[in-house]
Amino acid sequence: MKTYLVGGAVRDRLLGIAVKDRDHVVVGATPEEMLREGYRPVGKDFPVFLHPQTNEEFALARTERKSGRGYHGFVFHTDPGGTLEEDLRRRDLTINAIAEDENGALIDPFGGVRDIEAKVLRHVSPAFAEDPVRVLRIARFAARFASRGFRIAEETLALMRQMVAAGEVDHLVPERVWAETQKALTEPTPSAFLRALRACGALRILFPEVDALYGVPQRAEFHPEVDTGAHLELVVDMAAKLAPGDALIGFCALVHDLGKALTPADVLPRHIGHEHSGLVPVAAVCERLKVPADYAALARAVCKLHLLAHTALELKPATVLGVFEQLDAFRRPERVAQFLLACEADKRGRLGLADAPYPQAAFLREAFAACLTVKAQPFAEEGLSGPAIGEAMREARVRAIAALDRDRGRRDSA
Repeated sequence: MKTYLVGGAVRDRLLGIAVKDRDHVVVGATPEEMLREGYRPVGKDFPVFLHPQTNEEFALARTERKSGRGYHGFVFHTDPGGTLEEDLRRRDLTINAIAEDENGALIDPFGGVRDIEAKVLRHVSPAFAEDPVRVLRIARFAARFASRGFRIAEETLALMRQMVAAGEVDHLVPERVWAETQKALTEPTPSAFLRALRACGALRILFPEVDALYGVPQRAEFHPEVDTGAHLELVVDMAAKLAPGDALIGFCALVHDLGKALTPADVLPRHIGHEHSGLVPVAAVCERLKVPADYAALARAVCKLHLLAHTALELKPATVLGVFEQLDAFRRPERVAQFLLACEADKRGRLGLADAPYPQAAFLREAFAACLTVKAQPFAEEGLSGPAIGEAMREARVRAIAALDRDRGRRDSA
């Protein structure tokens, strides 16, 4: 029985990235031998075990063959005669198909080290085409490594296009699409995820509402990038910069402008009311991909209210309070900061304006803090009860917002 460190742990060490998870492949062992050694079995589809002391994963060397369509259409096979190279061959990318033995020597039968040096994401073998999830995984790795200069190999992109044309992507279950998308939104360059999916034709199948934004013009004086799809890419990357690793903010950035794809041609390049028309496609994405309820709720709010955030310094105090109420911020105060991050990403996600100030966020934070100083007890002591207390608190919150110095924000943005 021989064990090898494999996959991301080897790749990341070669890239100089801190290694978080260590996975191993075991060659020359049976499940029964692993159990006798004290390893704990996990998983249903193929034998994976947890080390009795470190809890690191150890998987028996395995092969797989296609038995049907989609992600679940596989039969896995393990036996003590399985080789390390056979196991590595079934992996997605060459950079993930490098192993390291117990002495630190690399086993690299598919040129992964070379591709790391060349900064190329390349599939290991034609078997790549048998698993449609790999289209999403390649796009996600593009989002992770684009900032390091990595690109998808042309032959891999061609294979991804063939998979899309063959209908493999149509069989992806919503949970897997969402899981990979959620991970991609935590990466440094989520725009690379969108570009990769669009380049192979998968974006129009998996995210037709997003794909529809490309080629839709906006007013150049407000959006120097003009194309709404280009704007969206800038916004998701800005969200990743402002809220690193936060998929919630990233998702709100991803769907905030979906209404612009519905603007009638005779109205373009203006997008009157897109914040309201966008609620329908936002709901469609969330329902289709089974997006978590907290993601869906904040995404709807960002879609509907982001223009109010941008114009916060000019809004009436009652309208400002209405923004907080629609966010349900007095029950969910964390939503204010989340909402403002997504709105700031939208405002700064424009060509040449990445460093533009966004004093609206500071004003709205101050306004919400002022609202929180208003308590129910004084009104109850005055003899008010029930709905009358709520109305009195609302009026007091409006007065608290009105008392703020908005000119400071205007000066900051000048």
